[in-house]
Amino acid sequence: MHDFLNDYNQTVHPKLLKSIIDMTDKKFSGYGLDQCCNQARENIKIQLQSPNADIHFMPGGTITNLVVISHILRPYQAVIAADTGHINVHETGAIEATGHKVLTVQTEDGKLTPELIKPVLADHCDEHMVQPKLVYISNTTELGTIYTKQEIKQLYLFCQKNDLYLYLDGARLAMALAAKDNDISFPDLAKYTDVFYIGGTKVGAFAGEAVVFNNLSVNQDFRFSMKQKGAILAKSWIVASQINTLMQNDLYLELGKHSNDMAEKLKTIFENIGLTFAAKPQSNQLFVNFPNKLAKKILAHYAVDNLGQTDSNHIGLRFCTSWSTQDEEIALFAEQLKNWLV
Repeated sequence: MHDFLNDYNQTVHPKLLKSIIDMTDKKFSGYGLDQCCNQARENIKIQLQSPNADIHFMPGGTITNLVVISHILRPYQAVIAADTGHINVHETGAIEATGHKVLTVQTEDGKLTPELIKPVLADHCDEHMVQPKLVYISNTTELGTIYTKQEIKQLYLFCQKNDLYLYLDGARLAMALAAKDNDISFPDLAKYTDVFYIGGTKVGAFAGEAVVFNNLSVNQDFRFSMKQKGAILAKSWIVASQINTLMQNDLYLELGKHSNDMAEKLKTIFENIGLTFAAKPQSNQLFVNFPNKLAKKILAHYAVDNLGQTDSNHIGLRFCTSWSTQDEEIALFAEQLKNWLV
């Protein structure tokens, strides 16, 4: 079966594998306090143009969200997220399990705005309700859309004005920064978020993400939270070496762009046969409305995400391309689709 199910379905990018193999004869002190981790931190700081950033290496996205959010919030505080946000839909109640409520906002494009957040603040006005304290966003969003620099800036300024923190989930940050509509840079993220993370898992790493604290008033004792939640790896250098390699010679953006370019080719195929999209295609995730009969044929032959009926005549499918998707895979799919439409 051919696979357009996700962007972490192939083991590791060769350059990242080489970075690990090159360390096989070296010994490190471990737990994120070794020379390899420190070197990766310095290279990330250079990319961010932020010498004071506090950086930590984590195993994966869900545990990163869990540890960061639960660390920042007091027991009576809550996080605001889009209803499609990863912490609300795909993390098995991980945030709620730490005692923090996720306050959701309906959005059409997966993005939060100050205007969408204002009613939440108005509805939680005293000590009889949880106190909204942190705004969670992701770039790209769970619908594959991206934030603009102005949107991020407006959110950040709104959060500052309303005594909120802004946290950006960067699981697919490479795709966001490499999108053709993007105008956000690494230094912008350092400037307009309190904390964010650089995702590696979905851009060719075995596993691993790098958490970046820009607001140094909320990172105190973060390593204690990491350890308590099982997020400090003894061999943290395995994550650090991969992130460090991704940060060199624009490899991070190159792999994100490749993922997007492959999706763009699929997008053209779908547009040419008159299909519509449930969300604006901007990155490597495409949410496509297929006629029932065609959708069932695709599901029988391809691994894609089945989103269910969008109406009585259509089924929504998510196609996700990756750093490893090849032109040949796109061409074979296009030929098969053509045969089904005859």
